[in-house]
Amino acid sequence: MISKTMRAILHALSYGNVEVEAARRLADLKKLDAMRIFVKKLDTKVYNGEYEVPVRVYFPSEDVMTMDTAERRSCPILLFFHGGGWVTDSVENYDRVCSRMAQDTEHIVVSVEYRLAPEYRFPTGLEDCYAAARELYTDHDLNIDPDKITIMGDSAGGNLAAAVCLMARDRGEFMPKRQILIYPALGNCYTEQSPYESVHRNGTDYLLTSERMENYLKLYESSPQDRENPYFSPLMEKDLSDMPDTLILTAEFDPLRDEGEEYGNRLEQAGNYVEVHRISNALHGYFALGIRFFHVQESFRHMNEFLKKREV
Repeated sequence: MISKTMRAILHALSYGNVEVEAARRLADLKKLDAMRIFVKKLDTKVYNGEYEVPVRVYFPSEDVMTMDTAERRSCPILLFFHGGGWVTDSVENYDRVCSRMAQDTEHIVVSVEYRLAPEYRFPTGLEDCYAAARELYTDHDLNIDPDKITIMGDSAGGNLAAAVCLMARDRGEFMPKRQILIYPALGNCYTEQSPYESVHRNGTDYLLTSERMENYLKLYESSPQDRENPYFSPLMEKDLSDMPDTLILTAEFDPLRDEGEEYGNRLEQAGNYVEVHRISNALHGYFALGIRFFHVQESFRHMNEFLKKREV
């Protein structure tokens, strides 16, 4: 349970409206991480048309980094899209998160620097993520086994991961075998009209507010009509058949909790393999905390068990 003192602190920090530049400056404080984990990594790029999409590759060990192309084919990969409401954060801000993932899952992690709203609204960032996925899955020169790739994201990145998987199924260029969605943003309404109890119960005093989520959607959308698009809001998709094996982790005190769990239920009803785990007493954003936090440890336990069971 959350103490009264902590509730008072959370209430004070749970402001509403998003001021883009201030939010970005606050997010950039993560770059000053004194607990940064140093792993072998490589900055490179993929192309979305003529645009170069920066990506950063994290290696779980130096041995993996020094493998030749043929040997590396056997290595599993997490293709990761960071959170930040489609508006803030970056590959650099998520450096510790991705370094830790590479180490704790023994996967190569590929983190994508997709373009942010409001400068680049829907679907630009999504198409950047799709281009990165298509490159990994279909470029034979990379000599990557597509069955060993798992698509993953947290929060807005969870939205992008789910949308990339929907888009891949619909376009038929490749098909992911697995997706991991960490407290994903999958809905299209965070006002009083929301059908989800967690939006009303957790939408004011737990850091991420329902008002802030509405702000993020308005900054991300190109028009109000986007909210009916399943690639913008995956919960709008009526046909969820033939989707990847899915792990969804939600946080108890998160306005996004119920929509993540609803998406899992719908995927399961459509005949897909799904695991949904609610992390007790957790707030939205906990995944960026250090590995010493038991919420993070619990999440990695679920992730590693899922990957062990569902990887080819």
